[in-house]
Amino acid sequence: MKTKETGADDKKSMPFDSIDPTEPFNLKDPKELFEKLYQKAIKLGLKGEDFEKLDALQEIINSCDKEEILFIKYFKAVVGTFAVFVVCILFVYCAEWPVSNARVLSLWFDFYGADVEKEPCIINLPEAIVDVFRPPVDCAICRGITAVDRVSNITSEEFENKYAYSGHPVIITDGTESWTAPEVFSFEFFKEIYTDDSPVMENTEANCQFFPYKTNFKNLRDVFTMSEERAHMKDGSDPWYIGWSNCDFLAANILREHYKRPYFLPVTSESSRTDWIFMGSPGYGAHMHIDNVGHPSWQAQITGTKQWTLEPPPECYFECPARIQATVYPGEIIVLDTNSWFHATLNVGNDISITIGSEYD
Repeated sequence: MKTKETGADDKKSMPFDSIDPTEPFNLKDPKELFEKLYQKAIKLGLKGEDFEKLDALQEIINSCDKEEILFIKYFKAVVGTFAVFVVCILFVYCAEWPVSNARVLSLWFDFYGADVEKEPCIINLPEAIVDVFRPPVDCAICRGITAVDRVSNITSEEFENKYAYSGHPVIITDGTESWTAPEVFSFEFFKEIYTDDSPVMENTEANCQFFPYKTNFKNLRDVFTMSEERAHMKDGSDPWYIGWSNCDFLAANILREHYKRPYFLPVTSESSRTDWIFMGSPGYGAHMHIDNVGHPSWQAQITGTKQWTLEPPPECYFECPARIQATVYPGEIIVLDTNSWFHATLNVGNDISITIGSEYD
């Protein structure tokens, strides 16, 4: 008997189980399988009210409702517990009862294995959150900038007027002339100038910072225990890149025998007492980030070659170029306000990259 898709009697004469059983149902996704069954049912003439009468479908709907109700209950419980916890913390903080704030802080830092006298922050916020709440910058730092200038034989007055405080990046190509650092600085040199009990080895002091980036090094001691083969990537090891602030004043005296204050800095400016040193093999560098060091920085390329990628902050998206790249070669110094420009680096070439730098006011 020939049926019509719109006939009510035909719906009764064509039961749902009359679907061709020989047609393959190899679909693994339950949603796809249900969709195919649904389309066949529609072709057989079933309507919405017919689906509502199916016991199996009602069970699925009820199950989904129960899961949604259960999720809401769990969500309310979690939010309620967190709210009670916050209220308790605020009460203890304000009343200093049943324990003092000093005792709470001591227990907190003991839990993390940190020294309450040396840690500057109770909680270290993720870098992404810190970036969101940083103060906006004046887009004059990047407006109209399409490339990093390369200059030489620049006077202190010219540098101060054009680059020192404008935020415009610049590379001084003769920045390290008369320095002996290029002939002295090496992985082995830094390994030798630090004594075993140097504070920089464990970065235990407040002004001793160590940046492992994406390596497995925990501190500078770990770095200097690797073999020369790995340091120079002679054994096929992965690239590595680290940085640290030199908090060892004895080592600082040795370092400053081989470099001096850049000749182009403004006469009235003063450099930070802390030297920042970055070292690593080709093929690796620092991820895109922005600093919070308060002042512009200079960084001298002692050995190796480093490619810099600069991006203006988001608030300057419509006024400045999206990205600028520049390569710094041995003997050159890049000057950059790293508090305003997002920046990333990549060591290129064949030699270990070693840089030293500082901030100036």
